[in-house]
Amino acid sequence: MDFTLTEKQKELQQKAREFAVEEVLPVARSYDEKNTMAMDVIKRAWEEDLLNLGIPKEYGGPGYGLVESIIVVEEIAAACPGIATSIFDNNLGAEPIILGGNDEQKERILKELVDEFKLISFATSEPGMGSDVAGMQCRAEKDGDDFILNGSKYWITNAGYADYISVFATVDPEKRHKGICAFIVPKDTEGLRTGAHIPKLGQRASNTCSVILNDVRVPKKNVLAKPGYGFVLAMQTFANTRPAIGAFAVGCARSAMEYSIDYAKEREAFGRTIDHYQAIQFKIAEMYKNIEAARLLTYRAAWEADQGIDNNISSACAKAFASDVAMEVTTEAIQIFGGYGYIKTYPVEKLFRDAKLFQIYEGTSEIQRIVISRHAMKKYQHGMPNLYDLPSREISEEQDISEVSKEEITKTAEELGGKYRCSVCGYVYDPVKGDPDGGIEPGTPFEEIPDRWVCPVCGAAKSQFNKI
Repeated sequence: MDFTLTEKQKELQQKAREFAVEEVLPVARSYDEKNTMAMDVIKRAWEEDLLNLGIPKEYGGPGYGLVESIIVVEEIAAACPGIATSIFDNNLGAEPIILGGNDEQKERILKELVDEFKLISFATSEPGMGSDVAGMQCRAEKDGDDFILNGSKYWITNAGYADYISVFATVDPEKRHKGICAFIVPKDTEGLRTGAHIPKLGQRASNTCSVILNDVRVPKKNVLAKPGYGFVLAMQTFANTRPAIGAFAVGCARSAMEYSIDYAKEREAFGRTIDHYQAIQFKIAEMYKNIEAARLLTYRAAWEADQGIDNNISSACAKAFASDVAMEVTTEAIQIFGGYGYIKTYPVEKLFRDAKLFQIYEGTSEIQRIVISRHAMKKYQHGMPNLYDLPSREISEEQDISEVSKEEITKTAEELGGKYRCSVCGYVYDPVKGDPDGGIEPGTPFEEIPDRWVCPVCGAAKSQFNKI
């Protein structure tokens, strides 16, 4: 394993950091307060080749892998998570085309996104559906080679300013995932309109609004995925973009920690600066170790995606853990700042508001835990034997384990006397030693023990003993 960045990655990181500090940070508070989209900053990101990070080189893009993308995301999110979300949204919107588009679609749309300053949004969520992608109600009706879209999408990032929208709809809600298809819809298509900017708790510099579809005709050339394949495309897209949410969270938490360190070194209480108090030191330590762990999980999920490895579980772990870390770190940052952390004069109040969204969008933290628990319960390969099949062997008190002969070590459980373990409390019955407490003499085979015999430790019936 190699945990170092390449020289090119370090150069990209430095470029993104300079952009974040010089272009994003100075205007972050202003855009947040005005609740408006930072279009001038996003255009500067396009000019600096920091906008369409994942578009392949053959279509004019930088062709970065996901590892490079999350390096950029962390740096920009450290300055403003909201502006970072809108910058990275072009990756999210273009990903279905990169993954599922045909050659003509890629040539036409991806090249245009690179050559001109244009935005593309991603639309799966609806007013009554978020994490349950298969539950979407927006309809797609076949009409010859075209499709007619009717319905609405909600929580769509950048939709108010986008030139294209990757729209997911269903031919029949009853079919759930089997009915979902996907389309490339130009913003100026007749029948499509967007709602007003949704007022949000945080990430206010990122435009979020509804998309209303009223008899929107989509020609064959803009069909991305036929019914049944749209759901798979959406899941593949999330697997490739979800690690970026971990990077957003890491960047946000990192800034909150850095600001906390700065403040602790200057703020005095009881005759000395508060960085001298162990209570503050421990808070900083918790921040640092959790941010480091979150970044490593995020890097792993991104690396697996770049290697073509199924990263469904690693990306779920990265997003769930990093999102919680961001919320915890920004909360503790406010605590370190005290009353000053609660007012808008200092930046931790904004980071706290911005951080909450990481636990919600692109699959809530609860959804990630469902994904992880299903894997752990059903697919995870145990390194140890089953709890109720654990091997057991005893040696005499006088005998050192190193003195046991090889023949004895390699004997099977049957050859050692066919011991039995209680499946309730774990007590082991050894026919060779018997069970004085239970009234069973040494040498009595388990099969000959009366059925009424119970475990001398917990009282479980004989039927609840397993052979080991």
